[in-house]
Amino acid sequence: MANDINMAVDETQNVDAIMKKYDRESNYRVWTGVPKIVVRCIMVAFSLWCIYVTLFATFLEEIRLSSFMALIILMGFLTYPAKKGESKENYIPWYDIVGMVLGSGAFWYFTFNANNIIQQGTRFEAYQIVIGVIGIIALIEVTRRCVGIPILCVALFFIAYALLFGLTNPSFFGRIRYFVRNVFYTKEGILSTPVNVCSKFIAVFIIFGAFLERTGISEFFIQLANCAAGKYSGGPAKVAVISSALCGMVSGSSVGNTVTTGSVTIPMMKKTGYKPEFAGAVEAASSTGGQIMPPIMGAAAFLMADFVGVPYSNIIFRAILPAILYFAGIFITVHLEAKRLGLSGIPKELLPKFFDLLKKIYLLLPLIMLVIWVSGNYMTMQKAASISILIAIAVSLLNKDNRITPSKVIEALEQGGKSTITVAAACGVAGIISGSITMTGLANELINGIVSVANNHLIIALFLTMLCCIVLGMGVPTTANYCIMAATCAPILIRMGVPALAAHFFVFYFGIVADITPPVALAAYAGSAIAKSNPMKTAFNASRLAIAVFIVPYIFCFSPALLMIDTNAIEVVRIAITSLIGIFGVAAGLEGYLKAEMNPAIRIVAVVGGLMLIMPSLITDIAGIALVAVCVMFQMLISKKHAEV
Repeated sequence: MANDINMAVDETQNVDAIMKKYDRESNYRVWTGVPKIVVRCIMVAFSLWCIYVTLFATFLEEIRLSSFMALIILMGFLTYPAKKGESKENYIPWYDIVGMVLGSGAFWYFTFNANNIIQQGTRFEAYQIVIGVIGIIALIEVTRRCVGIPILCVALFFIAYALLFGLTNPSFFGRIRYFVRNVFYTKEGILSTPVNVCSKFIAVFIIFGAFLERTGISEFFIQLANCAAGKYSGGPAKVAVISSALCGMVSGSSVGNTVTTGSVTIPMMKKTGYKPEFAGAVEAASSTGGQIMPPIMGAAAFLMADFVGVPYSNIIFRAILPAILYFAGIFITVHLEAKRLGLSGIPKELLPKFFDLLKKIYLLLPLIMLVIWVSGNYMTMQKAASISILIAIAVSLLNKDNRITPSKVIEALEQGGKSTITVAAACGVAGIISGSITMTGLANELINGIVSVANNHLIIALFLTMLCCIVLGMGVPTTANYCIMAATCAPILIRMGVPALAAHFFVFYFGIVADITPPVALAAYAGSAIAKSNPMKTAFNASRLAIAVFIVPYIFCFSPALLMIDTNAIEVVRIAITSLIGIFGVAAGLEGYLKAEMNPAIRIVAVVGGLMLIMPSLITDIAGIALVAVCVMFQMLISKKHAEV
């Protein structure tokens, strides 16, 4: 096993280059020597500040949020150059220094004058409007650097709409004054729900994830997956599915997880006999799905809890069955592909020993305690995450290979601060977008327009919403995508009778799947770079593997029982069993193999039967089981005939 891993690492010497190409967050400035120490100290101070503020701060929310964004702007300019590829050491141009000072200073102005600004109501001086404009421009520029152009196109469209058409003040300067006041100085714009949740919950969980990674839990997950599935047919692909689901749950980054775990799993899949485009697709689809995997589910789950107004434990409970269906679909497909190709598993002597892994089970303690504390409502999420950080440090002391030393504590705090920049910047711009929509009344117009186009047909509204989520998600982080869709499209579905939680899950899922949907499937392209395969073929394979995520959201909008809404324990068990059988039918039909090659007619029957089983209804379940059973029996007969020949 060690030789295979070393070989995998040797084959992927360009991992950093792949990250920089497909993950905009990885295009950092190069700091060395004293400047590196200074920047590191700022990042560490930021992480400690976030932990302190979320646990102990009692001052005004405006002070907390504006100081948070001031630090994000400061760190954003220090971390990300104006354009990709800049690698000059210890260099920051004068215009970046000006932008950093002015942009951060604008938010600091709000921080130190928050009480007076709140009390002055709508009476703003011209210089205050200028300060607000500077702050907005600085945020947009930082977002351009670390997130990309697509989200800015959306933001600029709504800003232009507000200033040119949406606001009614006859004076253009009057419209600018009103816009800036609402977007910059109130909690209806930049400092609205997304940034509030980011500063209060997400930042601490990102820091927790950074500490968790340094305990060696990613390596533990990979070894655990090898132990559980490595010996079976097509073992490396099954290992990729399990380990990527577990690692992606913690990392929250589709591209980052694809490259990190893929550098080990993809070469092993290719060596076993999987085609390169299939190997890259398996890793990309599994890594992307990590964001829907309870209990962490990436950053957007915290936002969903706040938007919908339900406890976070409620969100992760509802997400269990859809997540199982997603990964079951991928797992079944890689198994059938392995059987089709006649692939073997990893030799037993190369697999880790279960009892050796059992000795490191303590590495899961921080996650287990976090879930217990949050799901049982024993303490707030941020407090649970903070204490879990201390537990992660404690359990690492038992692992001689990955002890968290004081230097690793500094590294984790630095990485946590750096990773928060992108999420916070995207949340800030999402706040500008939702603020623009709200202040102009565009939200109601959009809702009425879509409802009119759909003509009260829910399926049309769902399809249009899906397209919006995927198109926007092709260049926008999941968190920002969800924020925008929650403000624009989720209310449309709710207006048409979809339960609020199901509507929000719908836009959340399709925002995530954009990372593997052509033509801009960044996670699939990153996987193809490691697999040395055709990027577009890899993306289409990834979409096929993740077929459950294209189906399940429609099902739980029509029948929320799939999210365990308005149902009972017996119904949940029935839905779980029939849905898994249904995913098996869909996966087999799309793969075109079950004991033997399937003819087109049988493939169609298998897919139809599978879809009927996923729909939570007794009538469709009976019909679906009958259709899938016919397909299985037919394929067994075909297989028997082939064996006799």
